[in-house]
Amino acid sequence: MSKAFTRETDHEDDDDLPEGAALPAGGKNYMTQAGHDRLRGELLHLLDVERPRVVEVVHWAASNGDRSENGDYLYGKKRLREIDRRIRFLTKRLDRAEVVDPSQHHGKDQVFFGATVTFARQDGSESTVTILGIDEADTAQGQISWVSPVAQALLKAREGDEVRLRTPMGWETLEVLEVSYPNGPAGYAVP
Repeated sequence: MSKAFTRETDHEDDDDLPEGAALPAGGKNYMTQAGHDRLRGELLHLLDVERPRVVEVVHWAASNGDRSENGDYLYGKKRLREIDRRIRFLTKRLDRAEVVDPSQHHGKDQVFFGATVTFARQDGSESTVTILGIDEADTAQGQISWVSPVAQALLKAREGDEVRLRTPMGWETLEVLEVSYPNGPAGYAVP
């Protein structure tokens, strides 16, 4: 293999790889308390448990001699870079985080961050989504990011309003059928 396709050092510059969705320029990273707690828990686990364990393995592997063919050392260094990259990512996201309590809108019929919205499409089908933060939304659970096109179309609409959503196939009209919020700040349950 040509040396042009191999790395000569252990220092890979992977910081430019995207991890997660991009935040709007100059914007806040809105999230619920539950989402903030989950990201903070992951960060603390990486710092207090995962990273020290991998550092210990790398130190042990380095003491075994030849590092060029030492799988434990090479894999450990790669895993350490992945952990450090994730730590930097989480730290940046948490620094820009603004925790929002969706329950303060409980009982209102207007769509804001944290709302669970049921809407009808032009074809008669209905969908229910919960609008959450970029780092906490899980589409498999019916959760969408507040910066997604659907959420942007729904935000600030009220029950009964029709909104327009631009899709690759053209414009689509959505009718907001129901808006609900959690009763308290303890967590978030999707209906």
